[in-house]
Amino acid sequence: MTTSEPASTPAPPAPQRSKGFVIGRVAGAPVIVTRSWFLAAFILTILFVPNVQALAPGLGAGAYLVAFAFVLLLFGSVFLHEAAHALVARARGQNVTELAVTLWGGHTAYTGGLGRPLDGFLVAVVGPLTNLALAAGFWFAYQASPVLNVPTLLLYAGALSNAFVGAFNLLPGLPLDGGQILESIVWAGTGKRTTGTIIAGWVGRVVAVGVLVWALAVPFVQGTTPRLTTVLWSALIGAFLWAGAGAAITNGLRREAIDGLSAAALAGPAVLVPLGSTVAGALSARAAAAGGGVPAHYVVVVGGHDDAPVAVLDGDAVDAVPASARELTQVDAVAVPFVPGSAVHPEMSGTALLTHLAQRSGGARLVPVVDAGRVTGVLDLADVARAVRAT
Repeated sequence: MTTSEPASTPAPPAPQRSKGFVIGRVAGAPVIVTRSWFLAAFILTILFVPNVQALAPGLGAGAYLVAFAFVLLLFGSVFLHEAAHALVARARGQNVTELAVTLWGGHTAYTGGLGRPLDGFLVAVVGPLTNLALAAGFWFAYQASPVLNVPTLLLYAGALSNAFVGAFNLLPGLPLDGGQILESIVWAGTGKRTTGTIIAGWVGRVVAVGVLVWALAVPFVQGTTPRLTTVLWSALIGAFLWAGAGAAITNGLRREAIDGLSAAALAGPAVLVPLGSTVAGALSARAAAAGGGVPAHYVVVVGGHDDAPVAVLDGDAVDAVPASARELTQVDAVAVPFVPGSAVHPEMSGTALLTHLAQRSGGARLVPVVDAGRVTGVLDLADVARAVRAT
């Protein structure tokens, strides 16, 4: 079971929802049973039937019903695991987008960006703890049962399966919950979430290999031959974990590259002219600022009181003004106002910069870069988007 947090971008797309059947809502998000779950339910039911027949040989065809009941119990535990993730994520300020029950168990997706290591730790740890609490509850109920019957066997199976799921998810490697816990611990110790992500991703690869090694080594140590089904399942789980760990490492490196993006580095040069200036005067100021370079590279910013940036000259509107009228036309008539509150500081960078642009740009393409009330440049969101895509 995993939690996933999409990366922030200047204009984040709507989260893609898993395909399947919506059976309810938790924390404001849909609970989705994916089509792959039905395949998992069928396979697990078939695999559990021999165990049920061995424990209760008199059931006959009813063994299939009991095996399926165990599968439902198992995935019910998965749902509670994901619901715990969702509820804590929402309590920590995240927007939960879905809870999905899948072939591999389930996942909870949310957006908003984890702001502190404690947030990631709490969202991750509550899932496995839910399973361990369920395991304890099933075990006590099993111990209290006076007779050994089918319901008692289900209690026993519920205790073992939840104990395994809880313990397995605490293994310290992404994409498991234990990996997010490790990420949060490293993040808290180093102050860098990216470092935690990359370390937890590499540990996740070690865990992925360890799953397959365990399936092969334990029978060898015991002097037996590994079961083909055990090896195949371990290989599938290991491949899933390896892929998830690799994706985590890639995301960590991408986040590190994004952290290196700064407003100062991305901003284009600008020249400031006061309100009331003529178009001709603004173009002359731009040419002078270029100093023999290409004036078009400079953006003309219109300043108001105390030279605070209030608008930016619209190139198309300027081109539409006849040359003979530029000495009489004021810049106010060919300028586009900046969105109030959209200005960024030159040192703003990384996810803080992208979050600010996503929340404060108001759909405008250009925002001013301001340091101590002085315009130092203009940021084009198209350039920001290109830089993000290049990471």
